[in-house]
Amino acid sequence: MTAAGSGTTATGSYCRADAALHPVDPRAPDIRMRVALPERWNGKAMMFGGGGYDGTIPDVTGNVPFGPTDGPRPLSRGYATFAGDSGHQAAPDFKPVPSLDGSFGLNDEAVRNFAGDALKKTSDAARFLMRTHYAGAAPTHSYFAGGSSGGREALAVAQRWPTDFDGVIAVYPAWNAVALNLFFGHEAHVLSRPGAFLNTTEQHLLHRGVIKACDGDDGLRDGVVADERGCRFDPRSVRCPQGRDTADTCLSDAQIHAVRALSSPLRFGHRLASGETGYPGFPFLSGADMTTPLLGMGTQAPSHPMPKNSGYGVQFWDQWVRYFVTRDPGHNPLTVDPRRPGAWQQRISELSAIQEAGNPDLTRFAEAGGKLLLLHGTADELVSHRSTVDYFQRVRQHMGKHATSDFARLYLVPGANHVNVDAAFAASWDSLSALEAWAEKGTAPSRPVVTDANPTADGRTRPLCAHPSWPEYTGSGDPDSADSFRCSHGPRH
Repeated sequence: MTAAGSGTTATGSYCRADAALHPVDPRAPDIRMRVALPERWNGKAMMFGGGGYDGTIPDVTGNVPFGPTDGPRPLSRGYATFAGDSGHQAAPDFKPVPSLDGSFGLNDEAVRNFAGDALKKTSDAARFLMRTHYAGAAPTHSYFAGGSSGGREALAVAQRWPTDFDGVIAVYPAWNAVALNLFFGHEAHVLSRPGAFLNTTEQHLLHRGVIKACDGDDGLRDGVVADERGCRFDPRSVRCPQGRDTADTCLSDAQIHAVRALSSPLRFGHRLASGETGYPGFPFLSGADMTTPLLGMGTQAPSHPMPKNSGYGVQFWDQWVRYFVTRDPGHNPLTVDPRRPGAWQQRISELSAIQEAGNPDLTRFAEAGGKLLLLHGTADELVSHRSTVDYFQRVRQHMGKHATSDFARLYLVPGANHVNVDAAFAASWDSLSALEAWAEKGTAPSRPVVTDANPTADGRTRPLCAHPSWPEYTGSGDPDSADSFRCSHGPRH
């Protein structure tokens, strides 16, 4: 491929190799993959994770999730980049987006590949192609970056193949995939109840109420809830008279009950084989914006067949129940209770052992010199940041606080949502340079700064605060500069 693009999207000349890895089961689909081999190779490799149900090869010329918008992408920096489709091919015309095509779940090998096996197969094949192309030279350093399902994949490679990558960037990771799917099922059940669904106007009403109540808690009104844990918003403040759904300017009791249910932890009536017993809920009452197109609540209540303009999460549940759990494409997903799945409990538990990446023992990864950067927006409407906090706390509990700090960081970004779509704060940080410095030179991140990439934000910055701290305005200085903020560990007084 010849040099193309300009500015931050420019790429030099590179060789592109596409490959197909054949399955053991002849009925299973191939793993399709792509490698970009730059003419001016820096000797390093970057693997990109996918998203949703995968099914397409990620853009090997692209950026890491939450990556910098004012600097070159990995391929432009000389990285050999590669990615795969996780072992199946989504229908390109699948609506509303190909990443919601879960029909491959009917095949066991395809499920195992999607759950993680394809990562190792793709990585080994890519390294073979690199050695072949670069006259026997292997990468001096290898990294992995992914968000959502790709974030789960990032954690999976650190857990399962701890010596394959020198560092991983896991952004809004759906590590507890089955627990999240069960919460999506809970969401589908809650929002399908009569009068429970909020239309777009009502969704905006709720979000404005949260922002009005909590935006200034960090000392500055900037449209961002900085202290998500400290936000206290009572949805009854927008309750309709007598709790009836009389207008779009207020919420009914049924709608308030639904929002509270989705903002609260869900406890299963059983323990999954993965060990999970619940999911922590979403911050819809403390900053998350459920109005974002597709990824949020959607514009139509869940039903059967599942509407294509309902939220991404409930459509994800629909596909998972029909193709992974019951393996009956005609099955009504609303007949499966995520808390008490009855006849489907064993199958769901078995899937959790395959699909989830929740092992907190990263000892071998750390001993090999591996470094982990976890990032998550506190306004995420599709994968709860509370879940990422839960995983990080488990790692610290298992490995110890000081041992964890030697190789891992968790940064929460107030106002950032899933994939930076219509976000109050669109996160942009050069995490790859930070990871390189840590993995290759032993220099841990120090006082990192994240930029708001929204076109109207004029490049405002905030300190990227390590969990559990959050950015608090000092009371003076430029409100658009990170220098005017400190990382606070408690409620503002």
